[in-house]
Amino acid sequence: MFANLGVPIIDTDIIAREVVEPGNPALQEIRERFGDDVITETGNLDREAMRKLIFDDHNARADLEAILHPRIGAEVRRQSESLAAEYQIIAVPLLVDSALRHYVDRILVVDCSEEKQIERLLQRDSGTAEEAKRIIASQATRDERLAIADDVIRNDSDLPNLRRQVSSLHRKYLCLSKP
Repeated sequence: MFANLGVPIIDTDIIAREVVEPGNPALQEIRERFGDDVITETGNLDREAMRKLIFDDHNARADLEAILHPRIGAEVRRQSESLAAEYQIIAVPLLVDSALRHYVDRILVVDCSEEKQIERLLQRDSGTAEEAKRIIASQATRDERLAIADDVIRNDSDLPNLRRQVSSLHRKYLCLSKP
């Protein structure tokens, strides 16, 4: 919705996918650390295998983050500095634990109930409720996310309500971006 208002969006999920494309050094480092079991026959990262590894092993997760996060952060900064906009949105799903938290001027948290979060994970990933709960448990808590928020969008209602919240914040951010 912010993009539809002309706001540039830098999406760290997209960047994370790009840095592990075949031929990029991060993918080779992942292969060296985790072995061929996380690489598909076509030479791509096997995301499902990697997901299972990092949710079962905190050290594996830390190792993966050590490979990816510096590269993602550098690309976010490169993209951000190249934009000439009144403001921009940097979408970081796991911002609480990210160094990027200290790079931004404001933190907007899009919040919903845990029940709604589980429902959406099941729709997106077609997994089980137990897997969805494990994913949520491995991330910062709702309270931790809300504690760092400058602004909050409640996203468990209808689209018109969501559009009103986005429009209101857009006007606020435009005002804040003026010198």
